[in-house]
Amino acid sequence: MTAYVPDQPTIAADLMLLLFNPRNGTIAGEGMLYYPLGGAVLAELALADHVEIEPGGTLSPGKVSAVGAGPTDPLLREAWERLQKKPMTTQSFLTAAGPTLRGPVLDRIVSRGDIVRTKRKVLGIFPSTKMTDGGTARRPELVSQMEAVLIHGIEPAPRTAVLGALLSASGQLHSLHRDIPWSGAVAKRGKELEKGDWAAEGVSKAVSAAAAAVASSVVLTSAVLVSTNN
Repeated sequence: MTAYVPDQPTIAADLMLLLFNPRNGTIAGEGMLYYPLGGAVLAELALADHVEIEPGGTLSPGKVSAVGAGPTDPLLREAWERLQKKPMTTQSFLTAAGPTLRGPVLDRIVSRGDIVRTKRKVLGIFPSTKMTDGGTARRPELVSQMEAVLIHGIEPAPRTAVLGALLSASGQLHSLHRDIPWSGAVAKRGKELEKGDWAAEGVSKAVSAAAAAVASSVVLTSAVLVSTNN
């Protein structure tokens, strides 16, 4: 089945493409990828006014409700319809929507040609999939936009702010170190994006709400994994 490919890549697709390492064909953060991808969908819905996010308190997460007629993009609409049936906390939304996103998001990236996916057999027996850089301009453009914000302090466009905030919140901002040299200043700028410390107030609230949900979910999951292994 051919993947649905919207004219404009979703934030989730751009996030995964940034997390893709063209040097070794891996995606950073595998295993916990559903949190930032879910956060990307949440932020995209919020930026397009398809949801309302009630701010959370110190000990309680925010709440998300569906509004309007909803998006036409099938991937975004499926997430929106979850909220139409029942409002959720931001963390519950990530847990419900996130795990189903990796496959369809990657399919779209492959359909665009940004990543080439080749099926093969290891030792002639075991099926395996190899991913390589598609050679398009999309990832270099995204890296350039992130570099301008993280290194040179350029005021970010909303989508770039979302990407930076989610990379930071998920603990994967450092995975870009071969493209964007890692430093304390870069880490600090990422935290500023998480908090919504940039221009457009209404937009930054949506970004920071999604980033906060991702960050708290990653922290909670990491704590569970640590306690389980001890």
